[in-house]
Amino acid sequence: MTDAVKVGFVPFSAAARGVLVVFCDDALKFGPVTGKALGTAVQAVKRAAAANQFKGKSGATLDILAPEGLKANRLIVVGTGKVAALKDSEFIRFGGKIAAKISAGTEAVTVVAELPSGALKPAQAADVAAGIRLRAYRFTRYKTTKKDGDNAPLRTQFSVAVADVAAARRAFSPQSHVVDGVLTARELVNEPPNVLFPAEFARRASQLRKLGVRVEVLDVPAMKKLGMGALLGVSQGSEHDGRVVVMRWNGGKPGEQPVAFVGKGVCFDTGGISIKPSASMEDMKGDMGGAACVVGLMHALAARKAKVNVVGAIGLVENMPDGNAQRPGDIVTSMSGQTIEIINTDAEGRLVLADVLWYVAKKHKPKFMIDLATLTGAILVALGIEYAGLFSNDDRLAERLTAAGQASGERVWRMPLGPEYDKQIDSQFADMKNTGGRNGGSITAAQFLQRFVDDIPWAHLDIAGTAMSVPASDLNRSWGSGYGVRLLNQLVADHYEAKR
Repeated sequence: MTDAVKVGFVPFSAAARGVLVVFCDDALKFGPVTGKALGTAVQAVKRAAAANQFKGKSGATLDILAPEGLKANRLIVVGTGKVAALKDSEFIRFGGKIAAKISAGTEAVTVVAELPSGALKPAQAADVAAGIRLRAYRFTRYKTTKKDGDNAPLRTQFSVAVADVAAARRAFSPQSHVVDGVLTARELVNEPPNVLFPAEFARRASQLRKLGVRVEVLDVPAMKKLGMGALLGVSQGSEHDGRVVVMRWNGGKPGEQPVAFVGKGVCFDTGGISIKPSASMEDMKGDMGGAACVVGLMHALAARKAKVNVVGAIGLVENMPDGNAQRPGDIVTSMSGQTIEIINTDAEGRLVLADVLWYVAKKHKPKFMIDLATLTGAILVALGIEYAGLFSNDDRLAERLTAAGQASGERVWRMPLGPEYDKQIDSQFADMKNTGGRNGGSITAAQFLQRFVDDIPWAHLDIAGTAMSVPASDLNRSWGSGYGVRLLNQLVADHYEAKR
């Protein structure tokens, strides 16, 4: 990964190095340790705050160069607003705000983890550290010139000064592994399609074996033997054969029913014979954001040794328009035995997911299945880029996902399902057709997928608006966001992991 920053914890007594970062409330008050570190520079801060109309609002920052009375060459003050109103979810955002203020060439940053009311709790300090790493990530692998400014990797040592170093490190350890999972997903989404084709994606997913994950890769003969005609129909137009990768982390009790996550991995999507317009087609390298999330999630769970049995499965294809590509009007037979009329070859992701969902349902019989896919442009029309679309046949699973989204900041919004929508995907010639037309496009796509889950509790997350090409945020400046890793890790930790 191109994550070059280092984040560690030091005691309050450690001398500040390089840039000094402190917190204040909306009354410009500091904690006792912070006040001691600032010394006479407190007056400089108050003058600068007045000049810049800085009022300590939550997330606001005040940047002072060469502050009088400090050895640090730069001071950054981060506002928290009213301390009594602070939510734990805000501390990861504060970390992102801090990292956003640091430019390439900065060697060291010291963050005093203290509020006016006292030292940050270990978990809060860990969240600050996680936010720093998430926001500092940059994808610069293919940059050969202009290694400065935004193109330069950030190689900075961040030291978070805390009251209890050991406790902060314990709190940050699992968090750090989750961040690694997010960055793994971002790396995969950011890679160009001439590098990350299905076989290479499968090879990278196989590296999870180093963490104790069991990885099985199904090639074309294996998929033909299983009858995965829907997935194979999508990939037949590409010179790069498709793959299915099945990853298993057995951290729970032996034989205990697993939870399962399934990802759409279309490494590049031209639309096939129903070819897309050329404008922004380069973005279709990110049509594997769901598969990237599943790999990142498996990394996070295995690295932090989650006490749960998990299956992660991804279908990897390219959708290309050569002479062997499937045509509108073709009929394919899925692994389930259900037949599908191809109306539009650009509605390909649901074909990939259909076979992988059925495979996981029948082979692993999980407690639930959650699939993630950059599936429809219609979800962008409905929800924009703030929420992923959530469709589910199980109210409890949907409620838990919604709560996990609020806690992690990766939010979901439940959309409807119902038999009325099935009429739009009924086919005159086969059991179903692969698209129901423009109206309710995200819903009919989910209705299609529901036919392949075999009554297992299931949720579908349409992440077309959240996985790629999103504006920079407090926690991400990368084209690929890694959306879903923190959401699903939160879900597992809250509800499906054995108590330690």
